[in-house]
Amino acid sequence: MNVFVRATGARRISITLLFISVLAATSVLGGCDRNDGEVAPEIRPVRVVVVEERAGGEVITLSGTVEAQTEVDLGFRIGGRVVERFVNVGDRVKPGQIIARLDAQDEGNSLRAAKASLSAAEGQLVEAEANYARQRQLLDRGFTTRMRYDEVVQMVRTLRSQVDAANAQVLIAQNRLDDTSLFADAPGEVTSRAVEAGQVVTPGQMVVRLARKEGRDAVFDVPASLLSRGRRDASVTVALSIDPAVNTVGRVREVSPQADPTTGAFRIRVGLSDSPPEMRLGSTVVGRMRLEGSDGISIPPSALARLEGQPAVWIFDAAANTVSKRNVQVALHRTSEVVLLSGVSPGEIVVTAGVQTLRPGQRVRLLGQN
Repeated sequence: MNVFVRATGARRISITLLFISVLAATSVLGGCDRNDGEVAPEIRPVRVVVVEERAGGEVITLSGTVEAQTEVDLGFRIGGRVVERFVNVGDRVKPGQIIARLDAQDEGNSLRAAKASLSAAEGQLVEAEANYARQRQLLDRGFTTRMRYDEVVQMVRTLRSQVDAANAQVLIAQNRLDDTSLFADAPGEVTSRAVEAGQVVTPGQMVVRLARKEGRDAVFDVPASLLSRGRRDASVTVALSIDPAVNTVGRVREVSPQADPTTGAFRIRVGLSDSPPEMRLGSTVVGRMRLEGSDGISIPPSALARLEGQPAVWIFDAAANTVSKRNVQVALHRTSEVVLLSGVSPGEIVVTAGVQTLRPGQRVRLLGQN
């Protein structure tokens, strides 16, 4: 009986020790499992860009054509039938060169009639002046009356007026005869013609259009949204659309005060200071000009995030390969860029891809790096 009790107590002790050993082993194994199962912080792949300072204003590109600074429509001062036209489109003319001629028969006859009237008036005046001289002598000697003398004086005055009128008619007839020939008043190039030989024209009707040689303009149609941001004397770089190597610089010299009723655009004329020969009239050109605007920092739109209701960017620390949040102040949103007023400085690196999955202090790696 005593032996059984002792054996039973020894067995209980052995079971208790075994249970303690199992618990200790389980605890150790559990600790090992927790250490082995910890997840390492995730390293996010990102793209970055180095911040650069942006010059004030936006550079825009416009398409236009080359036109003459001055174009004039040449026409006859009188009406008539065109008998000859001496120039065609594309011809270069010199000052005084004849352009076209009207049938001058009627004007020639009018001039001859005016000259005949002048000769008759002059003859009557000579006779009246001789009579005046005689009447003056007779009046001095008392052989004529004052009334007769006054009649002769009045006749001389009347005939002198008739001679002046006849002279004026001769000048008018001569001018009309001269106006049957149309001459170029300045050097230029014919850009259009409107009449042919045999056609009857009215006074002032365009015969040819002449582009003066004084200078060339690049003409562009600009939307109203851009017009308000440009300077009145802005500098514009103009180049041929088919050959950008042919270029020059001009300044805005004229802005249309009224928009085109169809397109809503305003026409501007850029005076070309030194137009290359390749920039012929009607050539298509491309103009580049900088609009007015403030300086700032330009970043891609994808770099801008909204964190806690505020615009922000993620700044990349190249030494630690981590990112940090930075609130920014936005000046302008555009399709291709976001302009910042403050928050980042030139030379800093901002994340442009993966910004929505980052958290402060997170380790990252640049896309393309292992």
